[in-house]
Amino acid sequence: MVTRRLSGEAGHRRKFLAVVDETPECERAVFYAARRAANTHGGLILLFVIAPGDFQHWLGVEQVMREEAMERAEQVMSKFATLAREQCGIEPETVIREGVGVEPIHELIEEDQDIAILVLAASAAKEGPGPLVSSIAGRDAAFPIPVTVVPANLTDEDIESLS
Repeated sequence: MVTRRLSGEAGHRRKFLAVVDETPECERAVFYAARRAANTHGGLILLFVIAPGDFQHWLGVEQVMREEAMERAEQVMSKFATLAREQCGIEPETVIREGVGVEPIHELIEEDQDIAILVLAASAAKEGPGPLVSSIAGRDAAFPIPVTVVPANLTDEDIESLS
């Protein structure tokens, strides 16, 4: 079931959802999404997904590992929120979720009906654009909103002209 988007209705604004991770190309996607949001008077949501498989240990160890993963996610989110704020003049919402694959992305899109565009970063590595970008072509990863894939090799000037 696809939840109807509300971003075009009175009292709502279009939000760009950028998936954040620790890859070098991630900055390009966040910068693009922040510029688009700022230029269109929209909003920006940054999503960081922690894989729950990292915590399959004894209870005490599991809790420590979960806390460390959350702390690392918060550090990464802080870095990208600062980029959006200082370079684009936009205050992003930040969301950290545990999950596997595209499921946390789908869940957030269904929860927030103002999310209208998903922004992902594509790696320039010879191995391919990255697992998330590669998965968007598959049926299980089909999203109910448009997806913008930002190449890692775009400069700030390129992004400025495109956004």
